[in-house]
Amino acid sequence: MDSIPSFTDSRVLVVGDIMLDRYWYGDTGRISPEAPVPVVRIGDEERRLGGAANVALNLARIGARTRLIGVIGKDEPGTATRGLLADAGIDDDLVESPDHPTIAKLRIVSRNQQLIRLDFERSFAMDGAFDRTALVARVRAALASTDVVICSDYGKGTLADIADVIQLARAAGVPVLVDPKGRDWQRYAGASLITPNAAEFEAFVGHSAVDDGIEADSWLAEQATHTRRQLDLDALLITRSEKGMNLFAAGGDLHLPTQAREVFDVTGAGDTVIAMVGAGLGAGLSLPDAAAVANLAAGIVVGKLGTATVSPAELRQAARAQRAGDQGVVDEDVLAEWFVQARGRGERIVMTNGCFDLLHPGHIAYLEAARALGDWLVVAVNDDASVARLKGPERPLNDLAHRMQVLRGLASVDWVVPFSEDTPERLICRLLPDVLVKGGDYEVSEIAGAECVINAGGEVRTLDFVPGFSTTAIVDRLRRDDDR
Repeated sequence: MDSIPSFTDSRVLVVGDIMLDRYWYGDTGRISPEAPVPVVRIGDEERRLGGAANVALNLARIGARTRLIGVIGKDEPGTATRGLLADAGIDDDLVESPDHPTIAKLRIVSRNQQLIRLDFERSFAMDGAFDRTALVARVRAALASTDVVICSDYGKGTLADIADVIQLARAAGVPVLVDPKGRDWQRYAGASLITPNAAEFEAFVGHSAVDDGIEADSWLAEQATHTRRQLDLDALLITRSEKGMNLFAAGGDLHLPTQAREVFDVTGAGDTVIAMVGAGLGAGLSLPDAAAVANLAAGIVVGKLGTATVSPAELRQAARAQRAGDQGVVDEDVLAEWFVQARGRGERIVMTNGCFDLLHPGHIAYLEAARALGDWLVVAVNDDASVARLKGPERPLNDLAHRMQVLRGLASVDWVVPFSEDTPERLICRLLPDVLVKGGDYEVSEIAGAECVINAGGEVRTLDFVPGFSTTAIVDRLRRDDDR
């Protein structure tokens, strides 16, 4: 996965069990005289979208065009659900049950401790619970403007006719992804992808006698291949908690190690995974790349408390951190190839240059300001002979390898490339960054490479140095101290 795409053109239809999660918060300091239970004085209330609605919320938060089809009751929780969907920018196309309530879960929380959960629901799988024909008709009508269908099955009965949904989607050439529930997976036959967690997968195929190691991985691959053939699936994505994810597909298998640095809460992580895979496919990513995006997103949400979503900014930051290990010092041929790839992704490249002999606070502030002008910052560094010609035979104080090593360790710097000429004009004219930056009081016409960048449609900027800092001044001060 080279970059995080824009999801704004991704059109995703979510079908499944809609829930409303309610939280009542309050203080408790005494036991009821009526029974040995705490008395909670309710102060705050919070409502969140759950189930298939949480999948839709994950999609909407990253900018995907999202439609939700499901069932609610003719009640206040149903009205609240519609309001939350509207606030999130989700198009709802909901069927109302005449006598079943909206599925709702009420959690009473005191001092960060959940005391009790109350579930309000009746199975929608019951005959007459809702108009099944109307729900399937809504799916059929939505397919013409849909890139991907996600079926979010929580076993509440909304997807009792999921086979019809899968058949309609596949006939329309639309991939359909399923987050499965229970052990009857035959009804998911023909889906493009199903996304069970490890426990759900083992509940279907049987528990492995081997817990870890190569034998366990071989067993998993064997069972996954058998399951794909048995259910006529294009692919199977198994989430494995701290072991990451495994994608099994006709084009080859892929293991994605976990991206989570610290796990606080896995609630809703499965919703995030299937939402991100769907959004990625809708945005034109390959299945392996869409799974990689989902893996990044899962690593973010498990580091948050409660059911959570991710933002495009969080995804980009996570992708940047993941790529950091591949960045650093590079030669100009490799960098030129990378420039082409970055431009193809619509990314903005900033470039600057200098000797950077003794790194000081002025350098740090300058490089951070330069980095803020784009997606990537490339620093071109004079080699040792070039520095000696410019600064005198006693410079540089640090050789090229050490100067580049220090620069590559800065969070603001993505790539470091050396050059041997007195100016980087040839290098800049070859690479043609989107933004060329120089510090100090230079006129644009005096900046090496400026003409090439401007003629190519780029921008040239000058940034002020932090006053009171310069390598030459530091060196002179050290010499005066030595003379005393």
